[in-house]
Amino acid sequence: MENLLNSYTGKIREVTIGGDGLIVGGQNTLPFYLFEGEMPHKPLVAMEVLDIEPTDWPPALTEPLSGVLNDPLKWAKKCEDLGADLICLYLLGTSPDGANKSPEEAGELTKKMLENIKVPLVIYGSGDKEKDPKVFTKVTEAALGKNILFGPAQEENYKLVAGAALATQQNVIAFSPLDINLAKQQNILITQMGVKPENIVMDPTTGALGYGLEYCFSILERLKLAALQQNDTMTQMPIICTVGKEVWKVKEAKVSEAEEPSWGNAEKRGINWEVVTAFTLLLAGADIVVVRHPKSLEVLHALIKELLS
Repeated sequence: MENLLNSYTGKIREVTIGGDGLIVGGQNTLPFYLFEGEMPHKPLVAMEVLDIEPTDWPPALTEPLSGVLNDPLKWAKKCEDLGADLICLYLLGTSPDGANKSPEEAGELTKKMLENIKVPLVIYGSGDKEKDPKVFTKVTEAALGKNILFGPAQEENYKLVAGAALATQQNVIAFSPLDINLAKQQNILITQMGVKPENIVMDPTTGALGYGLEYCFSILERLKLAALQQNDTMTQMPIICTVGKEVWKVKEAKVSEAEEPSWGNAEKRGINWEVVTAFTLLLAGADIVVVRHPKSLEVLHALIKELLS
């Protein structure tokens, strides 16, 4: 009988995050294809924390997190207690168009966060291409020896961001538009700066259910196939997908039941939108998904456990 199983020549790199050595990646097969290869490390589910209190989140999100949204340290601790594999801190308050918090404030928050939580830390800047490198300099210095994952390193500022990673031996997030060649090119540019491939995690951009998820799936899958089938060393980095911030801005997730009675319970709808998006991306090749709702965390952990059992 003909053997229908695939064999792969490539392998996803292992990236170690946190002082205790949480490892992501390492698989030599497509996601959950345990009949064709090995996934030595499970995909991770991170919970999102902001450095400022969110003002545009729907009640479905704010109610289960009430009492902590105005304090990122308490918020992170709650997420840790809920079982998050990682804390993903967004430094939105550093944006010049927002609270314009200083790089020093970001560094101090990073230090306190690392002192108060035990799970590894992922840090995203505000996305401002000029301010982020200044923020990351202070953040990475505050996290010296803690092996955080931070970014994004974008086309316009990757040299400065990579420099901060090199100076403090941290892991960096390579961000690119949703295109396999651009994702690969960003990895090449960052490694040419001296950052080791095993210190890079890709963020190839994420789409929510109904808002480009199918295209996102195809790009992630193609990245994994290039890494595994073609042994392309510049696509063998693990992938992170920032699901929460994409899902909870779409109308289907945040519109109230009063506004759209036929859409059903707003909280269940939002959770389902987040879970379906995150799980689809895990099946496509995401190694880390970042979510907002505690129930999404619980459901995704259960699904991952089931598929790996």
